Amino acid sequence: MSLNLSSFLAPSLTRVLIEAKLKPLQGSRFQPTGFPDLGPALFETTEGQTLLVESAQSTANRLEAVLWDATTNELKPEFKGLSYVRVQRKDGSYLTSSITEAHRLNSPYILEGADKTLFNELKEKTAAFSEGVIDRRKLAALVASYDLNALLHGLFLAKKELAGGRLRLERALSGFIEATGVRVAASGGVKNDPVNPSGDTAKGFGNVPFQRDEFTADRITAFFSLDLGQVRAYGLGAAAETLLVALALYKVAAFLEGSLRLRTACDLECVEVLVRRPEGLRLPASSELLGAFPKLIAEARSVLGEGTRTVTFEASK
Repeated sequence: MSLNLSSFLAPSLTRVLIEAKLKPLQGSRFQPTGFPDLGPALFETTEGQTLLVESAQSTANRLEAVLWDATTNELKPEFKGLSYVRVQRKDGSYLTSSITEAHRLNSPYILEGADKTLFNELKEKTAAFSEGVIDRRKLAALVASYDLNALLHGLFLAKKELAGGRLRLERALSGFIEATGVRVAASGGVKNDPVNPSGDTAKGFGNVPFQRDEFTADRITAFFSLDLGQVRAYGLGAAAETLLVALALYKVAAFLEGSLRLRTACDLECVEVLVRRPEGLRLPASSELLGAFPKLIAEARSVLGEGTRTVTFEASK
């Protein structure tokens, strides 16, 4: 059966909003994300004390990861042909890629190495953006030819040599996880040293007691937003727009269906998924979407450039 995404591509629709109800896989406690000098991100809402469980930045990285096969260090077979930059060592072995790098094309392993081929190419192709208002359609077309997924997850080419560091695209697909009605679940433990309990703890000896705060919650919700207006504004044509929307829906579905073990003590599972806008639609299962990608990628071939680009990383001297 062919995949029908027409309801998600209606011209009158500007935003797709998805919510997913989550719960701890076992027990009732979970460990939220934390930040330096802040710890857990707690704040008050009309529903009481609320907690950020997973940030937009981390969620974006997790959504990108569902396309990647970590055992082979390649895109999963269904996504072959998508544009991205692959980074290898001097011996030809895999190092990283624009899909797995948090800064995508702005990764230092792509732009800061001794191999300046791709950097110089970008510098030449972005020279027209050095003065005046940046033509976002032309920028989107350029980015699509190097890493299509960056059009969903955002990009900031911060190098001053690239149009003065002004080239950026905000996220078209964003997500985060919040918990409401939260309460601290305080606990702790001891790192035991049965050989020398009173040893020098600064050197790793001795017994070391520690305190630990986890949380319980009345509700844990994952939120996702796909800005269709932004996707259309790229001006890449119907085939590329359909591919981007299918990729976004697949990423959300695969993320929610997969392992939601976000941290050692944050192991969640999805209970229910609701499409809030437009109401009445159902998020397709990842299996329904997966088989459509070879055809969708072939139809959008003209915007994907050379597909995989390879850069050899060696530290600059």
